[in-house]
Amino acid sequence: MNVLSFVQAFFSDSAHWHGYDGILSRFLEHVRYTLLALAVAAAIGLPVGLLTGHTGRGGNAIAVVANAARALPSFGLLVLSVLLVGFGLLPVMIPLVVLAVPPILVTTYEAVRTVDPAPVDAARGMGMPESGVLFRVEVPVALPLILSGLRSAAVQIVSTATIAAYVSLGGLGRYVIDGLYQRNYEKVVGGATLVAVLALITLALFRAVERFTVSPGVRRR
Repeated sequence: MNVLSFVQAFFSDSAHWHGYDGILSRFLEHVRYTLLALAVAAAIGLPVGLLTGHTGRGGNAIAVVANAARALPSFGLLVLSVLLVGFGLLPVMIPLVVLAVPPILVTTYEAVRTVDPAPVDAARGMGMPESGVLFRVEVPVALPLILSGLRSAAVQIVSTATIAAYVSLGGLGRYVIDGLYQRNYEKVVGGATLVAVLALITLALFRAVERFTVSPGVRRR
């Protein structure tokens, strides 16, 4: 059988659409892991990136931290987390957050640093406080690039959240892990297909968010 045959067989099997191991249930579990990890990573990366980008301080430290985090293997970090804190959701969130913080942090920093200094200087010249300069001048202009960092992090989380199945959690990785163990390649290919579909949905959602949140003048630049 080829890949398309496996996909067709997986999705045409009614058993895969019902119960705790059904497609909808696993899909929602995967989305929950993704949203939680992205929220934590954004809560860490966005404030630090905005502050360092605005002040221009800490750029070298950000580069070092980001490169170090990117070098960490997600699966190895998952195993270490399980050994340290045991099984559960926390050891899964640790590698996902570590994976997602660097693109958010670095992209946010670069987005703010590359804003045209002319309107920034004009805002300061008018007596606008630094918080106003950041959130009313720099962030609106930097928003497309900031969203691209969040988008990149979200897609990476979607792809990597399959590791949750290694520690007996759910998500779409359950199909891949269980399918490999059972030598059920329909399930393996079906699970991988669902992960790819979720990644495409994530990209589409971020495109929609960008369309409705970014000023048309900024989008045309």
